[in-house]
Amino acid sequence: MAPKLPPIAPTKGLRPRYWETVPLKKMSAAEWEALCDGCGKCCLNKIEYEDTGEVNFTRIACRLLDGESCRCANYEIRHQFVPECVQLTPKKLEKISYWLPQTCAYRLVHEGRPLYDWHPLISGDPESVHDAGASVRGWTVPEFEVPEEDWDDYVIEERP
Repeated sequence: MAPKLPPIAPTKGLRPRYWETVPLKKMSAAEWEALCDGCGKCCLNKIEYEDTGEVNFTRIACRLLDGESCRCANYEIRHQFVPECVQLTPKKLEKISYWLPQTCAYRLVHEGRPLYDWHPLISGDPESVHDAGASVRGWTVPEFEVPEEDWDDYVIEERP
């Protein structure tokens, strides 16, 4: 008997379990956006050490991150405020997947790994990422409160 698959989030217009069968480059814009679990980890400022290539995440959030929703407060026009914000695409993903959190759905799919049970596409609940403690809700520091030379003091261990 085949294992019972987890429920799928009510996602209008998305193919069932598309992330398991559709290559990232072939996903529709809606499917691509729905892969985002809403954790907010990609909006944490990172330190990349040139000598080792190591990337450390900090508790310091981008100025546009809404700490409650864990979403960008100005997503559509974010580049006007944060020109260096990366617009993730399948092509860019190939080059910067190491920069994404270990739990990121884009990274997981790119690496051929399954989504976590708390991902909204699996759970059917956009709050499940927060309930699982897999988001940055409630523990970030706004970037304007910490001088860049002090970011090392805010390095975190990435949460599973």
